[in-house]
Parts: sequence; structure tokens; C-alpha cells
Amino acid sequence: MAQNVADYLLERLRAWGVDQVFGYPGDGINGLLAAWEKADDRPRFIQSRHEELSAFEAVGYAKFSGRVGVCAATSGPGAIHLLNGLYDAKLDHVPVVAIVGQTNRSAMGGSYQQEVDLISLFKDVASEYVQMVTVPEQLPNVLDRAIRIAESRRTVTALIIPNDVQELEYTPPSHAFKMVPSSMGMSHTNALPDSEDLGRAADVLNAGERVAILVGQGAAGAVDEVEEIADALGAGVAKALLGKDVLSDELPYVTGSIGLLGTRPSYELMMECDTLLTVGSSFPYGQFLPEFGKARGVQIDVDPTMIGMRYPYEVNLVGDARTTLRTLLSLVERKEDRSWREKVEKNVARWWEVMDRRAAVSADPINPEYVFHELSPLLPDDAIVTSDSGSAANWYARHLRMRGRMRGTLSGTLATMCPGMPYAVGAKFAYPDRPAIALVGDGAMQMNGINELITAAKFYDRWQDRRLIVGVLNNGDLNQVTWELRAMGGSPQFLPSQRLPDFPYADFAKSIGLDGMRIEKPDGVRDAWERALSSDRPFVAEFVTDPSVPPVPPHATWDQMEKALASIVRGDADRWDVVKEGVKTKVQEFLPGDKSGSRSDD
Repeated sequence: MAQNVADYLLERLRAWGVDQVFGYPGDGINGLLAAWEKADDRPRFIQSRHEELSAFEAVGYAKFSGRVGVCAATSGPGAIHLLNGLYDAKLDHVPVVAIVGQTNRSAMGGSYQQEVDLISLFKDVASEYVQMVTVPEQLPNVLDRAIRIAESRRTVTALIIPNDVQELEYTPPSHAFKMVPSSMGMSHTNALPDSEDLGRAADVLNAGERVAILVGQGAAGAVDEVEEIADALGAGVAKALLGKDVLSDELPYVTGSIGLLGTRPSYELMMECDTLLTVGSSFPYGQFLPEFGKARGVQIDVDPTMIGMRYPYEVNLVGDARTTLRTLLSLVERKEDRSWREKVEKNVARWWEVMDRRAAVSADPINPEYVFHELSPLLPDDAIVTSDSGSAANWYARHLRMRGRMRGTLSGTLATMCPGMPYAVGAKFAYPDRPAIALVGDGAMQMNGINELITAAKFYDRWQDRRLIVGVLNNGDLNQVTWELRAMGGSPQFLPSQRLPDFPYADFAKSIGLDGMRIEKPDGVRDAWERALSSDRPFVAEFVTDPSVPPVPPHATWDQMEKALASIVRGDADRWDVVKEGVKTKVQEFLPGDKSGSRSDD
């Protein structure tokens, strides 16, 4: 039997090393599905419950594996459903290729069923490359470019294949006019900035007395170099949320996350430094960086389109983080005065003490901070942790200490709801021998997390380590938005929009062959985590938590941070004050307080 276009597409994906495609079927890709059957499910077709989940799974796979994620959907509604996950990939600079069907070429322009202008639909999310295959000879070049561009530019690309084209006999491009042949493979380069620019950067860093380093996900391949330059400069290191797993939180000079969900030591590090070195991060919130003009700056990023943003850096170095830092290390001078480093480490130690005390404060019925505080030391050193957006992200950012080979991520820039669960599923296909933990709110579980449990039940027997643990914060409230409503104008909770119906998350997991338990008292928290971590299948730990625990902003003073939770529990009249300021900062984007850490009265 002759090879058709769909057969060749799967063959080409296999040649590129694509092991699985996350997708959902539909008649717009019937040709592809038939080819998958003939190819004995290679690459594996990972069926989700919804195309949005397919895209999120591909993003999670790509984030943790470092490889291109691939998702597939039918024409019309299927393609539309992919968009949220694809925008998540685009905004977090994650390589994902979307393969979607389209109506037959003969029906295009005829208002045919499920006919959508897919080129226009994907023009923004796949702005770097979106193409439709109209003849078989196009296929190798278009697919190869989609993969190369997605990987090299860390972005989303899209490939549209009409249904009738999928079933055409494949013929390769010939040696002829207006044919575009293609070849496999792509090497990687470790770009290095000009030596003169490196010298200027070293001069800035050597002149600084109080150096701060900010790392993002772009520094993930330069862990040793970041540690070495931090030691040489006597610097403290803050982490953007997408870079949370770059450095271990056991290092005493690592101040933790930065931003509205960040830590007090990171805020102090930025407000008090005289020099800033940013590596592999496009952290967007300038109000949490040093005040303009108060610090000199050097930025390192491999992407020239993201350089020089967010802060008036004096030297902008376009280059691979590892190679650039390795060369800089030969140019920087070791700082003998360690007083700045000692102050940073003292602030970090105090922060963890405060977090311990906040987690220990009683709430009704369970303090969500305690849930994360108890999990952190129990996590295996090779755990993969995902967080959903919402209040869970606050506690993930502040209470979980990264160490060993632990990995972690969330939706950083889009900050969309619902990637926590599908990220974890995608991670399990990247590393089936490692445990994955998804930390999500009840809103995200009801939006699509429940359905993703069905996917976990379908596939967990393929994983060597079958642990996919879902920690659900069941507080009956869309909590992050509730706090924003309160903080923006002192608005009380608007129940019709915020109150969630109760749902038996753990019982549902057990009903589909998984395991789980509901925890209603603090003394059951640790036991639940231990039971989940010893389970032989996916496990839902449903914690009934207090929605009144405030996500205190990092620029609150030490005293305010310690008192805020107790104030909420007591119902003090001024209980919203500290939180109001933090969320106003997010919404209105003004500078949060002065260098002394005092609050503004706005």
C-alpha cells in the first residue's frame, strides 16, 4: 500500500524523536488517526479529555523535558480549544507544535461545517510560523521548519493539514523549480557576547558593593556558574517564579521567589542592592526591581528580543547563560567584604522562621500554609511539582523549598487557571520514573482538573513510578479573586461569583480506581502526604482549608507579616489593610513602599 501524507507525517515526527503527541480525535484528523493505527501508535497518541488539556499537557512535557511538545486537534472547535494552552506556551517561551485538521480544500470558502479560518485564528499565538499544507510536496519542509522554529525560538508553531490532503499519496519534493526540499536535524550553539561587552559587564559587577542576582528559567543550564559567580560577588540570589527550581533553597543566600507572590528577603535584596545581574529572566514587574537609578545593571539572555527590558541595564549581553557566565567568572574579582552576603543570609534565615510560625497558626479548619509547610520536607529529591494559578501559587512560591533534582513550574506569564493537573500529566510522560505532585485549588479542579484525573486513571499503568499526587485546597471559594475584590476597594466577597459548589474530590478519585482521602483537621495533614507519597497509583489529597488566610505581600514589614494571619483569624477590623496594599500593587502597578519596607497609606 502506498504511503499517504498522514503516514509520512508520523514517520517524520518519529525521525525528529517525537515520542508522543497529546491530542483529542475528531473527523478533521481522521486521516491522521488512521495512520496512527497503521503505525502501531507510534508516536504514542495521548488522549486527553479536552483539547485545552492536550495543549497544557504538551506545555508541561516541554517545560520539564526541554524538548518540543506536540499536540493535535481536529478542525474548527478542536483547534479553537487548543488556544489557551498554546498562549500559555507562547508567553512562557516554551516550544510547542500544534497539528490541526481542516475541512477539505474543495469546501473551503463555502461556509462548510466546522470551517474556521485557521490561518487567521493561529496568526497571533503561532506568529513565528503557521502554515497550511495544500500539496504533499510541502510537508517535509513545513514540518521541519515548524519544529526548528519552535525549538530555536522557544515558541509556538502551527501546522494545518486539510482532511483530504492527509489521505493523498505522499510524493516528496522533486529536484525542480519551486520545489523546497528539506533535511533533518538541528545543532545547538552556545552563543557568547563580544569580549568588549563582557569586559564592560565585569567592570560594573566589580564596582558593586551590594550585588543582587535575579535568575529565571533561562539560567537552568547554568546552575554551577550561577553559584560560582554569586560566591565571587558575595551576592544574594532571587528567583523569578519560572526559575524557582534553578537553585536549591537550601543555599543560605538564595532569597526565594520575587514579585507579589515572592518573599520579604527577595524584596529587601532588590530594594537595597547597588548592582543587579539578571540571568535568563524577563521578570515583568519593575516595581519589585531596584528603583531606577539606584542600581547599575547587567542582563544576560540568549534571546535578543528580550534583552534590555524591564530595567535600565547598563550592559546587555546576548548569549547562552552558561557560556557567558563561565567567561565572566574569569573577569570578576572576588569580593573580600562579606557583610552584604551576611545580611542577606540573616534575612533568609529570618524569613524561614517567620514562615514556620505562620504555618503553625491555627485556622478554620486548616491553614493552607500548613499544608504546604508539611509537604516541603517530605518531597523526594527527584519530585516534579506543578502549581495552578490562584492562592495555591502563593504557598507554592513561599513554602516549598527546592532541593536536589526537584523541578517545579506554573503558568508564569499568562497566569491561566488549570495547567497544574495537565502539566503534571505531561511531566509523567517526560519522566515516567519520577513522582509528580500537582498543587491546585478547588476552582481549577472543577474547571478541568476532575477530567484530568480520568486521563491519569487511563495512563498511570504506563508509568514506572505511578505516583501522581494531587493536593487540592478545598475552601469553597475562588480565593485569589476574592482577595483581589477585597483589596481593590474593600469589597466584600461577592458570593454569586466566588462561592463554589462542594464536590467530593477524593471520593471521585476512588470511584475511578485511584486513591485519595479528605482531610478536615490539621493533625491529619502530614499523614495524608505520607500516605499519598507511598501510594501505588495517583492519589488525591483533599484538604479542607480556610479561605480567610491572607496572601501577605512581600513588602509588608516583618511585623505585619507575623500579625496579619492572627488578625484574620480574630476578625480584627483592620484585617484587610496589609493585603489590600499588595494586591493594589499588582492591579495598579505602583511602587510598593519605600526602601525601609514601610507601607504607603494609599
